[in-house]
Amino acid sequence: MPRDYAKRKPAPKKKPARATSKPKGRTNQARTQQQSVGLPWLRIVIVVGLLAAFGYGLSQISGSADHVAETEPTSASPAPVESADNLPDKPQERWSFIEELETKQVEVDVPDAPEQTRPYLMQCGSFRIESQADELKAKIAFQGLSSEVRRAEGSKGVWYKVVLGPYKTKRLAETDRHTLQRASIRGCKIWYW
Repeated sequence: MPRDYAKRKPAPKKKPARATSKPKGRTNQARTQQQSVGLPWLRIVIVVGLLAAFGYGLSQISGSADHVAETEPTSASPAPVESADNLPDKPQERWSFIEELETKQVEVDVPDAPEQTRPYLMQCGSFRIESQADELKAKIAFQGLSSEVRRAEGSKGVWYKVVLGPYKTKRLAETDRHTLQRASIRGCKIWYW
């Protein structure tokens, strides 16, 4: 059977259940006042008793250290105390590495980075219409990078490619690609020339 939720009346609110056993003659307020009066005195008595016990324990411990030191048996043969006159002479330093290191020279062979015969290029777009390629070139120029539009003829017709580079290392090309990605220019590919 379908229900009409739009014209439905809210359910009647339930009244809270009453406690059936109430002590007569006392109210809740009178009971809490009576309990709160007795409870702090009990806590105060317990705290004072603990402080007194702690103080007594400290007074018993304070003199016991001297008493233990007096009752310890002394060793049969005490160690002889050496005076400053009986000490051996200070040994002379025998380190020779300080003088050796001052005149030492270390030769390190650092290989030179190999020359890249093939530089890296980055292509950011390929379009059929030259105006679209020029538009991407302008967006790249706003990021402070220079690019060029190259015309290429293939088996499927004429294409206009937007190319950046050449770069000496791939790391330099990656840096420029990240700059373009931050500017929402995506799809740039790095390749050897």
